[in-house]
Amino acid sequence: MALEFWDIAADRLRKSLGNNNYKSWIEPLQFVGESGGAAEFFVPTSFFGNYVRQHFEDQILFQMRESGIDVSRATFSVGRLDQKPAARLTTPAVVAAVKPREIQGAKLDQRFVFENFVVGKPNELAHAAAKRVAEAGPVTFNPLFLYGGVGLGKTHLMHSIAWELQSNRPDINVMYLSAEQFMYRFVQALRERKMMDFKELFRSVDVLMVDDVQFIGGKDSTQEEFFHTFNALVDQNKQIIISADRAPGEIKQLEDRIASRLQCGLVVDLHPTTYELRLGILQSKIELYQSSYPGIEVRQEVVEFLAHRISTNVRVLEGALTRLFAFASLVGREITVELTQDCLSDILRASDRKVTVEEIQRKVSDHYNIRLSDMLGPKRLRSFARPRQIAMYLCKQLTSRSLPEIGRRFGGRDHTTVMHGVRKIEDLRNQDSQMSDDLDLLRRSLEA
Repeated sequence: MALEFWDIAADRLRKSLGNNNYKSWIEPLQFVGESGGAAEFFVPTSFFGNYVRQHFEDQILFQMRESGIDVSRATFSVGRLDQKPAARLTTPAVVAAVKPREIQGAKLDQRFVFENFVVGKPNELAHAAAKRVAEAGPVTFNPLFLYGGVGLGKTHLMHSIAWELQSNRPDINVMYLSAEQFMYRFVQALRERKMMDFKELFRSVDVLMVDDVQFIGGKDSTQEEFFHTFNALVDQNKQIIISADRAPGEIKQLEDRIASRLQCGLVVDLHPTTYELRLGILQSKIELYQSSYPGIEVRQEVVEFLAHRISTNVRVLEGALTRLFAFASLVGREITVELTQDCLSDILRASDRKVTVEEIQRKVSDHYNIRLSDMLGPKRLRSFARPRQIAMYLCKQLTSRSLPEIGRRFGGRDHTTVMHGVRKIEDLRNQDSQMSDDLDLLRRSLEA
């Protein structure tokens, strides 16, 4: 009877949390039963259980009580019920079982599925949008454009969408490839005089996914064909998903008409990871690695140390963890902070690269297309003053220099001038979305 009541509670949770949160965090739960006022659940991993406990436990308990199950707390244990089918996972094994049409283009990575993507505040919108498109139902945005710095999860989401589409709709024709591969196929078709075959191939797909589209910038003929392919697919109501390292309007030498088309859908920025998100990613990866390296434990202080020290690139973070597990298994030692510092000395040194005041000044002057001498000079024109204040703000945020030191680097200005500039930019950042985007872009390029 309790299982029937749980079905009612689960349906209520779907309505209150929305389909995306429900499918990601509630559907994989397996309700075991009620014992002593506790609702008992099986979860896929301990990280999954901890996340649900922190973010959804109160709502789960409320809906269960509303549905007739008298519970005051919940327990989450790793395991599964043999008599109940596990929640559907979008893995290559499932994809193979339904025998879908093979995805054309580049080979997909079996690790890059939604279940392995750790969601946090910096990427939750991108993840939700990707999940919506992957449902293969009608969406109100086309194209979906994902952008962000290196190692923030763009390719992971692209592959996840492709796997999920293949599972949900094995009948549709999905093509995933990089912009470089699109360009290579175009050039090959020109050389072999098979342009009609090329056009037919790309305009007959149901979903076109192009990764790293910034690489077609400056390639006029490729851009021309991409533009016509884009229009043809949109006219047929076919879905397009694009990724790049920057927003459409910021891709160098990209034609205005293409940038305009790319901006007509949903443009989503994957922000740099937070400390909490990096902790979640590490915990998730550690659970995966421990199945391959049984007996090796990672102390919590090591996880916190890595999340704090390696902050710019998730791929580097995962690579560091891979090296740690391999090293510990070979030498038979426990993974401690001391071992981590010895094993990852080169990665930690690279992550400690300090941004200089001079780098910030050059980057800001280039971004706003003004001379460095004008930004540092005495001119008070707004076209020079605002970039100057932005550079001061970034110096305060990204360097350890004091306000007087920063002032001296900006033409011998007083520290009160720097303080005023920093406060001005802080205010503008909260009020002006364009200013916020500019600051995020500059920060990413400086920390890359």
